[in-house]
Amino acid sequence: MPHIQPLPRDAVPEFKERFEHYENTRGFIPNSILTMSRRPAIAEAFMQLNKAVLYEGSVDEEIKMLVSLIASQAAGCRYCQAHMANLSSIYKASDKKIAAVWEFESSDLFSDAERAALRLAVNASIIPNQASREDFDELGEYFDEGQVVELVATIALFGYLNRWNDTMATELEDHPANVAQRTIAPGGWRSGKHG
Repeated sequence: MPHIQPLPRDAVPEFKERFEHYENTRGFIPNSILTMSRRPAIAEAFMQLNKAVLYEGSVDEEIKMLVSLIASQAAGCRYCQAHMANLSSIYKASDKKIAAVWEFESSDLFSDAERAALRLAVNASIIPNQASREDFDELGEYFDEGQVVELVATIALFGYLNRWNDTMATELEDHPANVAQRTIAPGGWRSGKHG
């Protein structure tokens, strides 16, 4: 049970357009956003940052979604894992690739560039942070400095979301739970405290 209930969508009419976008792309409005909407300035700032980090720039969106997924897995946030399995699928990652994300080092489903980005995501998402000069040197082989900033911003954005959703015990919506069931843990997805 969430610590604070999400607002109904019509409680924040100023977000009508953004909520319609979420429904059209994801199939639902995230409870995390509906909860943040109790303070509209926080929700607005988050939605703008989310848009700038994940949907602008030159790093392929599939890579950003997979980076977000593995960062959330490393942090243990089940809510964000389910959401990012859903978004990874929307942005063309195959179910096999989503299921194998922890095997990125050895799976032929991942390119060397993806491996470098996913390695940084894991290393930067654990505590204490294990990101190293070697991680950045390897990223430099595949991504320019602006793209490295995009990747680190993606990891940092999910540091915020992982803490938000785990702390608030945000209730997981049915749609991402179903995608997580299909991709992350076929036959055994448990939503954790976000049930």
